[in-house]
Amino acid sequence: MTAILFPDQPSALCPNRMQVYAVTQETHNVWTLSLFTHDRYDYRPGQFAVVNIGNSGQDQRAYTLSSTPGVSRFIELTVKLLPGGCGSTWLTGEVKSGDYLWLSDAQGEFTADGDRPLVLLAAGCGITPVMSICRDALWRHPAQPIQVFYSIHQPEDMIFAAQWQQMVQQYPQLKLHILCSQNAQSDMIAGRLSQSLLAQQVTDIHSTRVMICGPNDYMQQAKSWVLALGCAEENIISEAFYTPEPAVNSEQRLVLTSSQPLQHFSVKVGASLLSALEQYSLPVVAACRAGVCGSCKTRILSGHYRTTSQATLTADELAQGYVLACSCQLETDITLA
Repeated sequence: MTAILFPDQPSALCPNRMQVYAVTQETHNVWTLSLFTHDRYDYRPGQFAVVNIGNSGQDQRAYTLSSTPGVSRFIELTVKLLPGGCGSTWLTGEVKSGDYLWLSDAQGEFTADGDRPLVLLAAGCGITPVMSICRDALWRHPAQPIQVFYSIHQPEDMIFAAQWQQMVQQYPQLKLHILCSQNAQSDMIAGRLSQSLLAQQVTDIHSTRVMICGPNDYMQQAKSWVLALGCAEENIISEAFYTPEPAVNSEQRLVLTSSQPLQHFSVKVGASLLSALEQYSLPVVAACRAGVCGSCKTRILSGHYRTTSQATLTADELAQGYVLACSCQLETDITLA
């Protein structure tokens, strides 16, 4: 008879067991989970981890590691509650101190190296990797100039408010600009990020590394402004856990064929491969759902499709027809391996 040591179990993607020390509310809809482990867990500032949701290990979601290795006391995940979101609802509403979570190894390339000046642009929960990166830069490079432009809707939406205040007081090389679109306080900038504001505040854009995290529209607009001001594209790094909804043709349909076992399914033209797989309960692991983590890697044998991300896929995998299901829009009949 095999004894079950724990009510929760790892998955192949999430083998790192951690215990919850505390769950702290940051804003009305954002919480930070402080975790610890007796094993070594390596990660870089700005990376994320995939988390097993619930005790079954059947669902995974990706969340930023908002802590900073070597600086933070705990390994921390900062999670925004999304209506109907199975991951955020469980993590912010059911998980409590003393519970266990299973995490993947750290992933992602939204990281900074060196001591060149940093400009960090964030909106909403995009501040979570920015906080991790900012802490690390201040600790490792005390003379490194850093500017943070943090966009929020109203003052009560500010995540890590007390930590930011402490860091600004402790590190004179850190300049924090809080842009607030509603009810801005005296120490905030009323309104939104703009090219003119960046031009006014960032005088050395040509020698600066710019990192952008937030909703897709925000990142695209911010990147266009930074490029227009003269920042080289190779000095701009963006990160988001968001994939725009594909344009789906409700009238036209295609046939999705699964080879093992042989099955045929009717799918709307333009639908994502991930949505088709989930619609018919076909096996797929989808964590970030934004073409970042690579967990939904799927091989297509034939058919035409478009992809918006190839992150984590090797040249050999691409040659074999592998795609990220969350970032693959189907255009004709498709056959899967």
